[in-house]
Order: sequence, then C-alpha cells, then structure tokens
Amino acid sequence: EELSLSKSDAGGFKEAQASITGDDVFKCLKFESGVHRVQRIPINDTKIQTSAVSVIVMPEADEIDVILRPQDLKIDVFRASGAGGQSVNRTESAVRITHIPTGCSVSMQDERSQIQNRARAMKYLRARVYDRERRKMQESRSSLRAAAQGTGDRSDKIRTYNFPQDRVTDHRVSGTITGVERVLSGEMLANFIDGLMKQEYVDKLNAFWSDMANK
Repeated sequence: EELSLSKSDAGGFKEAQASITGDDVFKCLKFESGVHRVQRIPINDTKIQTSAVSVIVMPEADEIDVILRPQDLKIDVFRASGAGGQSVNRTESAVRITHIPTGCSVSMQDERSQIQNRARAMKYLRARVYDRERRKMQESRSSLRAAAQGTGDRSDKIRTYNFPQDRVTDHRVSGTITGVERVLSGEMLANFIDGLMKQEYVDKLNAFWSDMANK
C-alpha cells in the first residue's frame, strides 16, 4: 500500500513510503535497509554515473508494542498542498503528528478527510517510534559486545546495481548476481536474502558464544 510519494523536479522521486504485508515480510525485507548504489549510463551521456538511494525497512508496530499517550502528541492540521505549494483542499484535511518525547514526526495529506489522514499518520508514527526504540536497544547491546555486526544503518553501502554490466553485488555477503532487472523485480532477490539470513544466524551464534565466554 502506497503511503506517500514525493516527486522531484527532474522527474524522479525524492521520497516514497509504502506498507508491505505478508508472511515473514519483515524477517526477509529488513536486509534491504541501507544505501543502494546505482551505476548507469544516462541517455544523454556516455559515461557511467553513480547515484544512491537510502532505504529503511521498519516493522509495523501493534498498539501493544508502542503506547502513544495523547499528552505526548502534538497534532497540527493544515490545508493539503499540491505542486508548487498550491492549495488543493479548502479545508484543513492534512495532518502532522509529532511525538514530543522522541521528536518523531509524520505528515499525511493523501486522503480527503482529516480523520483518514490522522489515522494513517498515527499508524506510521507508531512504527517510527517503535523502530527508534528498537535501534536504541540494538545499539546498547552492540556496545557490550565488540563482535556485534552492523544493524543495517543507512550509512552502509549494502548493494550496487551495475546496469552497464547487468550485475548486482551485495557487499555484505560478497555475492554477485547477473540480471539487474530480475533482482529489482524481486525474482532473484531471494538469492541475496538466503545468504544474508544465514550470515545473520552465524553472527548471532558467534555473539552468543562471545557473551557466554565473557560471563
């Protein structure tokens, strides 16, 4: 489900948010968090250009996981705007919700009613707050054991898509697959995910034995 989409002046996209459901979806797609590097030759050029996009995958938190107290929320309403800042709605249907304790903020204006935008904003804000707390816990645990591996921080360049050579390289498992389009379509993505899941299992096992040895 598309949550929001922001296009750039050049015809591409500045930011996109989506909700994905399915069996074990976070278990598999969490490995996509990070910087994805793209190497391509533009139509109007002959040299390879490199660009990058940051991807972050968060589990959708249930209300049991994160409690958003009304007194901790700042809710602003405003008129939804279109391209160039022009108002596309005479009523204040757009909503911005800020979680004061963490500073996390989400804006929604895609729906026609304020109630719908508020519900979607709360849904996504809850996931952001949950992810923030999850990362804090991971960082705390990682500082206690030097053997811990990266947690998928967006500063890591995790994968390179080389269009001229039609190959994709995942730098975490040193694996390369031929067929950029087949990876992007998801057809061959499982090849990387299987390797990453095995690596995660090995890392956790090594961390466990390291913790046991230090006790």
